[in-house]
Amino acid sequence: MIKREEAVTLLEENIASENMKKHCYASEAVMRALARRLGKNEDEWGLAGLLHDIDVEITNADPKTHGPYAKNLLKGKVTEEMLDAIVMHNEMAAGKERTTEFQHALAAGETITGLITATALVYPDKKLAPVKPKSITKRMKQKAFAASVNRENILECEKIGIPLNEFAEISLHAMKEIDEVLGL
Repeated sequence: MIKREEAVTLLEENIASENMKKHCYASEAVMRALARRLGKNEDEWGLAGLLHDIDVEITNADPKTHGPYAKNLLKGKVTEEMLDAIVMHNEMAAGKERTTEFQHALAAGETITGLITATALVYPDKKLAPVKPKSITKRMKQKAFAASVNRENILECEKIGIPLNEFAEISLHAMKEIDEVLGL
């Protein structure tokens, strides 16, 4: 399995958008926190979060190719479990439903980062510091808020045994730990 420094280099080589890079770093932080909570390999889960969108610009986020294309970029560099979770974070391209804990965690973890970021951006200072987990769960119910965020993906946290309130708290805390990297 590649080291984090190599993964960051891959990310930098394949992703130009600063916002997309921030999303990947946020996803890494959330996945590391979930791994700690679930007793999983923190490096493996964290790198899956960091690299899950490695092909998003190459594929123009095409729902039919985004995910599987990443497999070509990462094969031999990451574990088979990581490859599987990365491909499966986009069920549409995979052509099947997520079934493993790793798959559900990555789908939920990378998706909640968008809801948390959108929540922070409505605060006057546009920072994560004042955001509370309750604000995130409240906005989950507001379909018009951050409408592109797939709430069903976020709710997959329950499939890994973490209730939404706790999941929001874990994810928010993880992102707050890297708020400077995220510019939030």
